[in-house]
Amino acid sequence: MNIIEHTVEKIEDTTGILSGERYEFFINVEVDEDDDLYSENGLYIKVIFAVNEGSTRIMHYDIFEKTTDKYIDFALEEEEEKLLQDYCTQHAK
Repeated sequence: MNIIEHTVEKIEDTTGILSGERYEFFINVEVDEDDDLYSENGLYIKVIFAVNEGSTRIMHYDIFEKTTDKYIDFALEEEEEKLLQDYCTQHAK
């Protein structure tokens, strides 16, 4: 899996209930044709990412086809999740 580009927005907690900061990432990725996740329509991953007192973590992610916005019920492999974790940590504002 290769990350191509992303957009990110900080999620405002108007209630003040959540500690730390939350971000919503939309990450465009490409995968090899022989990968189970491959789609000729392209893929993006929506990630809810938390930053709290110096620690970071992926709260949730969903995978979608780019052109159809169709949800793909698929879990990433551990090294792919690590790639997303590192990428989001590096790009959280």
